[in-house]
Amino acid sequence: MELVADMLLVAGALGAGFYCFILARRLTRFNDLESGVGGAVAVLSAQVDDLTRTLVAAQKAAGASTVSLGDLTARAEDAAKRLELMLASMHDLPPTEVKVDPPPMAEPMFSRRIQSGSTR
Repeated sequence: MELVADMLLVAGALGAGFYCFILARRLTRFNDLESGVGGAVAVLSAQVDDLTRTLVAAQKAAGASTVSLGDLTARAEDAAKRLELMLASMHDLPPTEVKVDPPPMAEPMFSRRIQSGSTR
């Protein structure tokens, strides 16, 4: 009886060892850097790094643009205030009548030439 139990125990251990061997081979192929998931993870990791660098550069450019746009907006508001002040000061001036003579009639730009000897 002990001999049968020992044989079953050895058979079970051999079966578990074979199963572990098969799983190890599958895991090696799964993590292969060229064709398996490991390769896909490596490629995605590189893409994430590239996108992170691009995002940082875009944020720096946007920050610089924001500062420049703020300066331009402040200058535009100052110019608008000066224009409003000039326009308000123009209302205090007496109205002047300016007579503008209409421009003289210009000669026609195109004229028809009569060609001699043409038969139409």
